Amino acid sequence: MATDLSTGVPMSELPAFTLTDGDGRERAFPSGRPSLLAFVKEDCPTCGLSMPLIQAAHEAFGDAVDVLAIGQEAEGNAVLVDRHGLTAPMLDDSALHTSYAYDLDTVPTLILTGPDGAEQKRFIGFGRDDWQDLFGDLAGIAGVDAPDPGWDEYPDSRPGCGSRSVEPGIAERLAAEAEGSPLRARRIDIGAGDDLHEFLFDQGLTDGLPVVPPTAERVMRMLEGTTRDAQDVVAVVPPNLAPATVEKVAINAVMAGCKPEYLPVVITAIEACVTEEFNAHGVWATTMGAAPAIVVNGPIRHHIGMNMRLGALGQGNRANAAIGRAVRLVMRNVGGAKPGGTERSTLGTPMKYTLSFAEWEERSPWEPMHVEKGFDADDSVVTVFPATSGPQLMVDQTARTARALTGILGLTMAAVGNPRTPTGHVLFVVCPEHADTIWRDRWSKQQVRDYILEVTSMPLRDRLATPDAGGIEPSQFGPDGPTGEQLDKLYSKFRGPDFIHMVVAGSEAGKFSAVLGGWASSPVSRKIENIP
Repeated sequence: MATDLSTGVPMSELPAFTLTDGDGRERAFPSGRPSLLAFVKEDCPTCGLSMPLIQAAHEAFGDAVDVLAIGQEAEGNAVLVDRHGLTAPMLDDSALHTSYAYDLDTVPTLILTGPDGAEQKRFIGFGRDDWQDLFGDLAGIAGVDAPDPGWDEYPDSRPGCGSRSVEPGIAERLAAEAEGSPLRARRIDIGAGDDLHEFLFDQGLTDGLPVVPPTAERVMRMLEGTTRDAQDVVAVVPPNLAPATVEKVAINAVMAGCKPEYLPVVITAIEACVTEEFNAHGVWATTMGAAPAIVVNGPIRHHIGMNMRLGALGQGNRANAAIGRAVRLVMRNVGGAKPGGTERSTLGTPMKYTLSFAEWEERSPWEPMHVEKGFDADDSVVTVFPATSGPQLMVDQTARTARALTGILGLTMAAVGNPRTPTGHVLFVVCPEHADTIWRDRWSKQQVRDYILEVTSMPLRDRLATPDAGGIEPSQFGPDGPTGEQLDKLYSKFRGPDFIHMVVAGSEAGKFSAVLGGWASSPVSRKIENIP
């Protein structure tokens, strides 16, 4: 192994490469001779300052040392050769694979190597003393005197310029193309004359709206949003029971318009959806038309800029819209849940596109939903709710007491699905003004839930199906129907207080709350992990 000429420390061998010079001739490194590698680009003034010295080194030491200029732009390389009368080989690294392999941040970068390709000396930018020392080393290798290219005419130092290999977009592409890339998904080649967006529509990869093309560069950038390995399996996604790796989730997050910082939320929502309690297969396959409503709690709400205020359940916020859409695209493109296939919703719902929002914890008089569910206040948590209806607006602008307001909101909830039929879980989204009215009487969430159970209770006789209205079939109570005692018994719309899930969100102006009806499965909450 070679050693550093100045320190005697062993140096590691540099990556081998083969590049083409201006005459179309392939040049390989290492070549069995000492080499001077000079990485440059045409639009860098410091590279231009260095070019005469690269040429001088080639003329003085070229019989013993391979002096190689390595240019980062095909057209710029030709300009440099012509401008400086370069006879030293100018190698074309416009694909930037060699620059990436050498982990360049700045050009010019000068590297002196031994015959076996082991690095002996390196400097970045321009330093007159560095160049003079380098000429001395080259003279020693070649056994000749070092020329004086007019050192007094050169400045003491100049900073370099950014390597093209680290420019945004290019760096991600190079990482995706490099050996050891984390990407494993099958790549699809598209004809030069094809419309990319129409192609994605034709392949059935969209939800009916245009998507962001998931190029390798974009996927690599998306993967920066999590510390998890790209090939970790996040979930086995129904109905096809297909494994969704972090990479595949990232691909669909790109398509949905997510930023990298949204990725941990999307991953956690997918993990929650595939649990037995949530029953994603049933949610997608039911003719009732269910979809996950995603509620986010904790510090990550602010970090990624989620909307929890005016219009929280609507359009206009990128994080809200893209997170919910990404979850649905994963279920569609990985799990195979497509309308007309296993997705059999009778009417469908706009929630099939997206519905995700954050709870406005700071505006709530109560502890936030994730704390109720046993998480710490500073945990970031995703809750997926199997929503079938809504958001159903609930209006009351006159009530002045907790009892009056909760009563009317509860009666509105009684109509979820079917006024005569008990239901499962509901998501109660309380606007700040309504929360203020309820809290004025210091009612807890438990008191709110208990009173909703009370006002939505009615005798079984009023819940039974009749020739004039549907409801509970009497046959459920046996061939003779319910007894008189059963007919008089009160039944609430909801099975218990734990089936009413409360969050605060929305504008501070406007006394409008909302309720989302649930399906037969249960909401699931998961802590968000693997945030860089």
